[in-house]
Amino acid sequence: MQADPRALRFAAAVTAVILALVLITGSAWLLAAQAVVFALSIFGASPYGMIFKGIVKSPPRELEDAAPPRFAQGVGLVFALVGLVGYVTQITPLALGATAAALFAAFLNAAFGFCLGCEMFLVIRRLLPAAK
Repeated sequence: MQADPRALRFAAAVTAVILALVLITGSAWLLAAQAVVFALSIFGASPYGMIFKGIVKSPPRELEDAAPPRFAQGVGLVFALVGLVGYVTQITPLALGATAAALFAAFLNAAFGFCLGCEMFLVIRRLLPAAK
């Protein structure tokens, strides 16, 4: 399956804004909503990607493999869930740390087109060739 890299960066930008709002407001509900978005994105049903497709009508110049971004969404989901545990249990450093780490990764993708989770995916594929 292929993905539009423009939609991926758009989704990363929206994610970065949402995660920044989580850090500002301390809203576990907003982080839970972002966790749902991460989960949907793993299965190719990104709400942010759907919004992008509704706004941008031009076809992409190129497509990229969807597997690395889906893996990255899974990593984002893990960080969001850890952050949720932190908020629910009132372990503030855990909540803030996990949310900030997810925000950092989303910001890198949105601002610079560098997908940290995608790079992790590629490293894992190189280290575990049987996982192909």
